[in-house]
Amino acid sequence: MARKWVVRIIAILMALVMALSVLYVVVSSLQASAVSQSQIDALKKQQKDIEKKKQEIKSKINSLEYEQKSAIAKKEVLDDQIQLTQDDIANISDQIDEYTQLIEVKKGEVIQSQKNEDNQWAHYKENMRMMEENGTISYISVIFNADSFADLLARVDLVGSIMDHDEKLYEQLKAAKQATVDAKTSLETAKADQEADKADLISKQAELETQRTQADALVQKIDDNIDAAKDLYQQEVDAANSIQSDINKKMDELKKQKQQVVGTGNLIWPTPSCNIVTSPYGQRYHPIYHEFRMHNGIDIGAKYGASIVAADSGVVIISEYSSSYGNYIVISHGNNVTTLYAHMSSRIAKVGDKVKQGDVIGKVGSTGASTGPHVHFEVSVNGARVNPLNYFDSSSYVKQGW
Repeated sequence: MARKWVVRIIAILMALVMALSVLYVVVSSLQASAVSQSQIDALKKQQKDIEKKKQEIKSKINSLEYEQKSAIAKKEVLDDQIQLTQDDIANISDQIDEYTQLIEVKKGEVIQSQKNEDNQWAHYKENMRMMEENGTISYISVIFNADSFADLLARVDLVGSIMDHDEKLYEQLKAAKQATVDAKTSLETAKADQEADKADLISKQAELETQRTQADALVQKIDDNIDAAKDLYQQEVDAANSIQSDINKKMDELKKQKQQVVGTGNLIWPTPSCNIVTSPYGQRYHPIYHEFRMHNGIDIGAKYGASIVAADSGVVIISEYSSSYGNYIVISHGNNVTTLYAHMSSRIAKVGDKVKQGDVIGKVGSTGASTGPHVHFEVSVNGARVNPLNYFDSSSYVKQGW
């Protein structure tokens, strides 16, 4: 029993260390004229850092398997791995966008270089035409048509000037031609690099799907051992109660700070892209533990990465990860009303953020004790959970599977 607790403590500490090590890539939107190779190089460096972190997490996963750690502890690590892969995909997408802008810049450089070359070539031809019309195209004839020695010296000076001028025009033409070649080469290099990134993106997306499948399969395996499943379920219940207790404490803190948090009093649906309720509030048959258990919110089915919005205006009082709820956010709306959004793939809103009704606060995922992408949505009033569907007209959602 003691070893079991030690294992859990070690797993939790490892998850905390990894959560602190996750690199979030933030790339500002740039104007096309401001794009440079150095910005893309910086993104590639960040990509390498992400790959390094991913290898570290992979090593920890192998360690967990070797030491036979709990399935939930490993699921937390997989959630971190999925988050990093998502960051990697976002980074590569940013690189592709940067290359798109860089390619436009390079196209402009090619056009300008070609224009300069054409102008230089036209100037060179015009100079040759004028020399031919003036009878000075032949340097030898210029010298031998001299009337006197003094005229000869003058003509030699003239030939020297003409030759210098011709050489200068020729060098300028060569430079213009080389500039065009260099610009075209740079353009083709940028296009090739972008295509490589696109191929890498497809590979990372496939990797992400594999990781999600592994994470879902891992949670499904929990019910292979009923006793272990019940123990883990009790941990989930305790975690949910702890979260509600934390919510109540945060609400008390807001009151002490006398922060004015006022919502509209009416809730909007938290997932604009999906109104399907796959699991209701109340007693339900638990999909993992195969027993009737109390479900303190509703589950809304939605695709990975779909937007989750604030059901009402308020202030974010919790934004963190738990082994049960995964990535979750709690918003206080005033009048002792809070809403909770769980199992996110990523959290956008941070503690202390003041959000408006409809603001995007996170993305749909399957972190924590979850077997597929969905949003677990709770409403609490005066410190107690209530049925969220009481706040919506029955025509605004669809029941599925219950």
